[in-house]
Amino acid sequence: MAKVGIVMGSDSDLAVMSKAAEILEKLGIDYEMTIISAHREPDVFFSYATKAEEKGFKVMIAGAGMAAHLPGMCAAIFPMPVIGVPMHTTSLGGRDSLYSIVQMPSGIPVATVAINGGANAGILAAKILATSDPELLQKLKDYKEELKDSVVKKADKLNKIGYQEYLKQK
Repeated sequence: MAKVGIVMGSDSDLAVMSKAAEILEKLGIDYEMTIISAHREPDVFFSYATKAEEKGFKVMIAGAGMAAHLPGMCAAIFPMPVIGVPMHTTSLGGRDSLYSIVQMPSGIPVATVAINGGANAGILAAKILATSDPELLQKLKDYKEELKDSVVKKADKLNKIGYQEYLKQK
């Protein structure tokens, strides 16, 4: 049964939202991903959001650009945590999306990650689920160690070969 719902308003958001899915897969978390436009198909969206709890979703990740209503509408209907992913836009660089998501009215919170922050949305969803799952918590701790080790390896390489050679190899 899916624990995380990943929804986006357009297939143009897929590259960013797939990063959330990759994190969830790495941590062994079930998810369901779909494209639904809150504006173009409100009936489909409403059905999806109202049935999310009975599908077993514990967290929803919603990505949206421009007016970015999808995360807020998910939060208005779905009773558990919603994480908004503001998408980069050509007109305002994603600030429009960011402001739309973080300016939710009192009583309808949406946790929000950085513009195009799909990976962090996946990590945040995992952290929420890990509050009641010790095995998942350990996987998150292990993941954090992997991140640390990758930085140490990069620093060692930089110190060994110098920055000019390092840049050539990138």
